[in-house]
Amino acid sequence: MLESAIVLAEGHFRSGEAKTAHGLVRGPARWRIAGVVDSSCAGADAGELLDGRKRFIPVFSSLAQALQLLPEPPRWCVVGVATHGGRLPAELRASLHAAAQAGLSIANGLHELASDDARLVELAARHGARIVDVRKPRPVRELAFWTGAALKLELPRVAVLGTDCALGKRTTTQLLVAECRARGLRAEMVYTGQTGWLQGTQHGFVLDSTPNDFVSGELERALLECVREENPQVVFLEGQSALRNPSGPCGAELLLSAGARYAVLQHAPARRFYDGTEELRCEIPPLEDEIALLRHYQAEVLGVALNSENLSPAAARETAHALEARLALPVVLPLVDGVGRVVERLQLKTR
Repeated sequence: MLESAIVLAEGHFRSGEAKTAHGLVRGPARWRIAGVVDSSCAGADAGELLDGRKRFIPVFSSLAQALQLLPEPPRWCVVGVATHGGRLPAELRASLHAAAQAGLSIANGLHELASDDARLVELAARHGARIVDVRKPRPVRELAFWTGAALKLELPRVAVLGTDCALGKRTTTQLLVAECRARGLRAEMVYTGQTGWLQGTQHGFVLDSTPNDFVSGELERALLECVREENPQVVFLEGQSALRNPSGPCGAELLLSAGARYAVLQHAPARRFYDGTEELRCEIPPLEDEIALLRHYQAEVLGVALNSENLSPAAARETAHALEARLALPVVLPLVDGVGRVVERLQLKTR
């Protein structure tokens, strides 16, 4: 039976910065999620807040309230936010101290390592708790260097890329895997972000905490391990950021180093500038331009998945229809429509 966990998202659960908490609430998760902490929406059901689906995961006003009201204390306390620059906010640090003092083990996916906090380390040791920093790099001697073996694989690899960060690439990747499996295809996912590990995905690595010289090699290692152990018919590769995001361009490794010849493109049509660059006015290129760029990487776009942030349901649907007519590609709202039409296109291409 899975151990239980409480997820910290103070002040952020209804924002994109809580994408880690969202993934854990939506599932899958490495733990049984017993509750979320966010005083700004305490008393609600986390699932209903997220997408209108009741999941019986209560939102508490504080960690102390959660520990008082839950029928059994959780074993883990998970940092559920992905802050700008991966900083650990002061209010979350205080909650982590309280969690360790209560004997809860800590799982942290931020760049700022919990294990660098001497007081937290001391509290955890005194109360028998563990600290797991998902983004703590492994020693260089344990990292893989790219060999080119990934290019010799014969099964299709599909890169799930985005036109920006924090769009839902991981969620769409999971939906694509589930849809393939429902159709009888053995599909697997290689994760590349901290939430993939927190959700219990078996194969992958944390790209943005890996030294650059080893990113391609670690991606290749995860892919080869996945193919060897799972014998899939198709592998979906979770993308990070965007090919042309000036604050952190990413994605070419999935195409060049892992040999992905197909892509699914995630896009937020109401978003004009790359996330965090609004003052600099760094504009997201048109979808047609991004699709053309992917062709230069020898990757064919199978379809577009829309993030409907800042759009009404009707506007999102109208936008999807207009883009589909313009691009001559399936354009789906993955959390509403599913991704079946994208998988159908993949099946046609790979028969």
